Amino acid sequence: MFLLATLLLLVLAACSGDSATPEETDTEPGTTTTDEGAGGISGELEIQYFVGGYGDTWWKTVIEDFKKAYPDVEVIEHSGPNINTEMNTRWISNDPPDVVYIDGNGSNETQMISDGQLMDISEWAKGITLEDGTPLIDSFISPVEELDGGKIYSLPLVFDTWGVWYDGNWFEEQGWEAPSDFDSWLASMKQIKEESGIAPFNTTGQYPQYFQRGVLYPAFAAAGGEELLNNLSNGVVEAWESDEALEVMKKVEEIVDAGLVDTGFAAYSHTQSQMNFLLHKNAYIPVGFWLPNEMINDTPEGFEYSFVPTPMNDAGKPMALIPDIRPVAIAQEADNPEAAKAFLEFIFTEKYAQKFAESTGAIMNLKNVDLSSNNNVPAFLKGINEMINNPGAIQIYERSTPTDTNEQEINVEMTNEIKLQIVEILMGRIDAEEFVERLTNKAKELRGV
Repeated sequence: MFLLATLLLLVLAACSGDSATPEETDTEPGTTTTDEGAGGISGELEIQYFVGGYGDTWWKTVIEDFKKAYPDVEVIEHSGPNINTEMNTRWISNDPPDVVYIDGNGSNETQMISDGQLMDISEWAKGITLEDGTPLIDSFISPVEELDGGKIYSLPLVFDTWGVWYDGNWFEEQGWEAPSDFDSWLASMKQIKEESGIAPFNTTGQYPQYFQRGVLYPAFAAAGGEELLNNLSNGVVEAWESDEALEVMKKVEEIVDAGLVDTGFAAYSHTQSQMNFLLHKNAYIPVGFWLPNEMINDTPEGFEYSFVPTPMNDAGKPMALIPDIRPVAIAQEADNPEAAKAFLEFIFTEKYAQKFAESTGAIMNLKNVDLSSNNNVPAFLKGINEMINNPGAIQIYERSTPTDTNEQEINVEMTNEIKLQIVEILMGRIDAEEFVERLTNKAKELRGV
C-alpha cells in the first residue's frame, strides 16, 4: 500500500509539472484546444453560400477566422453561382448542410419554411447578445421576421436595397444636380436628355424585377406606406383600385411620354444595361448595392458610383427605402446544429460588419456600425450607411411575407403579372390606366371576385 501511494504521488506531480498557465499557451484569447473544441464545439460543419455580385471574399475570411477560433471544427464549404441548384438533391433527400445563406436563383426562404427545411431558432436567437451586451434581436436595421406566432427561422444577414445610381463625377462636371423627389428627378432627366442627347434612364427588360423592386416598390411605399405596398403585391383588389396606385403609374407614364427611357431596354440583360450605364449611354439605372462590386472589372477610370433612394416621392416627403434582405439559417436536419449556432454567433459582430462593407460594397444588417473612418469602404456606402442609421430624409418600409399557402401563390402570380406589364408600359404600349386595369383584373381573377 505504501509503495502504491508513493507511485500515485509521483504520477500526480509529473502531471502538474507539465501544465501551463494561460499566459504560456499559444492559444488565442477566448479559444480552447480540448478534444471537444472551443466551448465543446467539434465535428464537421457544412456551409452552403451563394456567390453572386457580392463575391466570396467575406465568406472566405470569416470561415478561416472561425476555424482558428474553433480548431476542432472541420468546415466544409459548398459555394458558387449555381450552388442552390447543385445542392437541391441534398435538401430533397433530407441530407442538407448545417448552415445555409439564402440568396440567388433557386433559393426561396418562404418555400423552405413551408417545406419544413429550416430550424426554428426562436429561443436561441433571442438569447444572443453582441459584444456590448445588446441583444442581437434588437440590433438589426431591418428586424428579424417572426412567423407562425413568433417563430424565427432565419437571421437577416445582408441589408441591401434598390435605388437609383449615377456617376457623381460626371454629374459634377456637367453641373447636374442629384434628385431628391420625383419633380427634381424628372427635371434632371429632361435636362440630361436635352444637353447630352442620351436617353437618361435605363433598366433591364429581360429582368423586369429590377424596375419592379428598384422603382415601383419604393414608389408605392412613398405613396401609401407599407399597407399599400404589401396589398398591391398580394393582389388586394381595393389596393389596385386606389388613387395612390394610379398616381404612381401616372409618374411612370410621364417618364415614358417624355422619351426618357432607353428604347432598347426590353432586349437588355442586367449586365448589358449596367454596361451601357457605365459608358454614359444612360445616366440613371435602378440596381441594388451589389452594382459596383459586380461591375468592378468594367468600371471606367474616374467613374464615381453614387446612389440615391429612388426619388418617386412627392416634394417635401421622405424618399422610400425597401430593404432587400439576404438571411442565413440553420437546416432543420442539420447534423451539427451546435457548430452551426456557434458560426452564426461568430459572424454577427462589429468586426465582420466592417469587413463585409469592405469586401462586398454592401451593409451587414446591424445598426450603429460606424463606417466613416474605414478607408477601405467606398464613399457611396458610407453615405448610405449614415442615411440608414440617421433617418430623416428617408423612411424604411418593410415588405411582409405571406404565410398562408394560398396567399403565397397569389403573391407569386401578381409578381409575375406586374413584371409583364412593366415591359408594356415602359415600351409605351399601354398607359397608366390600362396598367392598373390589367392588374386589378388579375387580382379579381386570383381572388375569385
